[in-house]
Amino acid sequence: MNRDLRIERTAAGEIVIMSPTGWKMGSRNAEIIAQLRTWARGTWARADGTGVSVDSSTGFRLPNGAIREPDAAWVSKTRLASVSPDQKKRFLPLSPDFAIELRSPSDQLPVLQSKMIEYIENGVQLGWLLDPETRSVYVYRPETQVEELRGTDRVAANPELAGFTLDLELVWEPEI
Repeated sequence: MNRDLRIERTAAGEIVIMSPTGWKMGSRNAEIIAQLRTWARGTWARADGTGVSVDSSTGFRLPNGAIREPDAAWVSKTRLASVSPDQKKRFLPLSPDFAIELRSPSDQLPVLQSKMIEYIENGVQLGWLLDPETRSVYVYRPETQVEELRGTDRVAANPELAGFTLDLELVWEPEI
């Protein structure tokens, strides 16, 4: 009955229902996924094809029991090799190596910041929270203070995803 809704579950089992995004946010997210996918498939000169990217409809069962769907994510092929073919048909039973969340107008920043911390606490090595409203990128890494980048048009994922740089100009101002 509610196919358009995205549902996540917190570690405490609380269900979080997210409505579909509007056109502009959908365009922004498609741009992020397109850039990450192009890099991950090894078609960029510096890419090495060592992992796989996925979109916002992909669920991850985190070690703490939460089921989360980052707006874009990447998992190394080495870690994917430890997952059985049957497990790959369901929510992946691990955290992505890299996760991106894109703040939509209906999202509360503190809620997304908590989600990013949860990702890092559960094994994500690099996380970006993108806020188009303020043109800010919050960079999350284990055992490191969150870094806020304001007014930048590019953000690099080095060293975790060597060679991947997200062109934010196309995210901040999508073609619509």
